[in-house]
Amino acid sequence: MTIAPTLERPGRATRKRRPARAVNALSRSSSLALGVSLVWFSLLVLIPLAAVAVQATTGGWDGAVKVLSNPQNWAALKLTLLEALGVTVLNVVMGTTIAWVLVRDRFRGAAILDVIIDIPFALPTIVAGLVLLSLYGPQSPIEVNVASTRAAVFLALAFVTLPFVVRTVQPVLEELDTDVEEAASSLGASRLYTFRRVILPSLVPAVVAGAGMAFARGIAEYGSLVLLSGNLPFRTEVISVRIISYIESGNPAAASVLAALLLLIALLVITALDLVQRRVTKRW
Repeated sequence: MTIAPTLERPGRATRKRRPARAVNALSRSSSLALGVSLVWFSLLVLIPLAAVAVQATTGGWDGAVKVLSNPQNWAALKLTLLEALGVTVLNVVMGTTIAWVLVRDRFRGAAILDVIIDIPFALPTIVAGLVLLSLYGPQSPIEVNVASTRAAVFLALAFVTLPFVVRTVQPVLEELDTDVEEAASSLGASRLYTFRRVILPSLVPAVVAGAGMAFARGIAEYGSLVLLSGNLPFRTEVISVRIISYIESGNPAAASVLAALLLLIALLVITALDLVQRRVTKRW
């Protein structure tokens, strides 16, 4: 059913741009806080990233090309990216659905489910791998054995990335004004139309942010995979296992090359998702 074109995202026509913040001289306490923050951020993020970049260049350009052209590395990278991408798409759908159920539906056990969602955050990844191996391994009590298969990689990544989209979408849903949805319904809008034109535009930034974090976590995951996947070359071996293999064999330069490649891929994907989110939001 078509309704009046005035049914738009709340506040879209009247929303004003926030004035740019004036750059003022920092007070002594603000300068101290800024300095401490920058030092802490540098120690935890900037300096380690710079160290990885420098370590990756110690073998020279020829060494980097040799590492990147290794067929086993490419097979591991392809598997990692495809599985992480598939898990991200799954999380976008299921994570948004779970967040919707937790916020909009009232049922017994909702509080318990809300706590369980965070278990992949709190559980050590190697313990997660042991749990998955116990349930989906050779001695599975439900007779589902996916150990040493690509399904095992997908399952492990789905487990550790589950909370990201849920926890980014849930606060946005809680803050949405249901009066606008009721107004759309009173004007004759269907539930699907209301979701697509009223609710979804507000959820897109949160969904994209959660998807970016889930993908970045997926391509770098190791602990939950090492037991269940079997680490079979050209079959179930992921790129993080290749990095560990290079370190154990005494070749940190090659490991740094692969680590730098993963970092670059994560940055490109997060940037691309941010651009898509901006364009989609403007269209609505």
